[in-house]
Amino acid sequence: MSAPLLPAVSRANRPRAAAPAAAALTAAAACLLLVGCSGGPATSSGAASAARAIAKPQPVPAGAPGFTGASGQRAHLMVLPPPAGQAIIYTANLTVRAGDVRAAAARAARLASAAGGYVSGETARFSRRHPADGTILIQLKIPVARYPATLAALSARLGTRISLSQHALDVTQTVADVTSRVASARAGIAQLRRLLARAGSVSSLLKVQEQINTQESDLEALQSQQRALAHQTTYGTVSVMLVSKPPPPAARPVKLASGFTGGLAAGWHALRRVTSWLLTGVGALLPFALFVIIAVYAALRGWRWLGRRRAGRRPAGPRPAG
Repeated sequence: MSAPLLPAVSRANRPRAAAPAAAALTAAAACLLLVGCSGGPATSSGAASAARAIAKPQPVPAGAPGFTGASGQRAHLMVLPPPAGQAIIYTANLTVRAGDVRAAAARAARLASAAGGYVSGETARFSRRHPADGTILIQLKIPVARYPATLAALSARLGTRISLSQHALDVTQTVADVTSRVASARAGIAQLRRLLARAGSVSSLLKVQEQINTQESDLEALQSQQRALAHQTTYGTVSVMLVSKPPPPAARPVKLASGFTGGLAAGWHALRRVTSWLLTGVGALLPFALFVIIAVYAALRGWRWLGRRRAGRRPAGPRPAG
């Protein structure tokens, strides 16, 4: 039989000491069961209500400043302050055409920094033939208190605004549910630690310690989710797509006149195109032709040299008798 970790008691008093420990262990297990049952359904209901709580953009009264979207229609969007006690996640997607996308990206970063935010990500793509042409996707984190003013500044100071979309997600119930589960997990861990101090055998001590480890792991996951929600509701996210100016329009095809003049012009145009194709083909084949000519000339010279060498090595025939 394994030796107890706590001070030994007499055999007469051992049943009396084990009875309170067993009762406390049963109470702690019941408490953990209640905590688990209260946490699960609330989370699913909170996520479902949060998914249904996406706020639609609110129209601004007539005369308020707006923007022209990609479809050419006049649209108005604004950010309303959240009601007291509610947690809102704000996101926006802004597309701007700028002459110098690099300078526009630096300006956007300065606007975010001036508002107390920061740049959370940036992706750039440029053309090798035209280094000035390209796109930059920059993601900004803006404090909610400065979010509307900063978004308006980004829309007006970076270049020509092409499109703007905003979304608001109400996560108040999710935040409350996570906060409640964190408090319940802490209370359960505290009760298990009190029970651990009164454990009377190695087996009961190991069981309680295992439950404490499980609860602490769950508590860390809940705290991580709580910190993520706090950051998302404290900072709004603005994704800014910066594009360079469009290339000049292509030249319109020349319309040829009909009749004799039109036929002559069409024939002359076809002759020029055929001549251009032929010259292009000749220019492409000329390096290969030069290489072939040099190779054939070298082969002929080598063949002649070998012929003369073989003729010089032939033995002279017998002289005729005098």
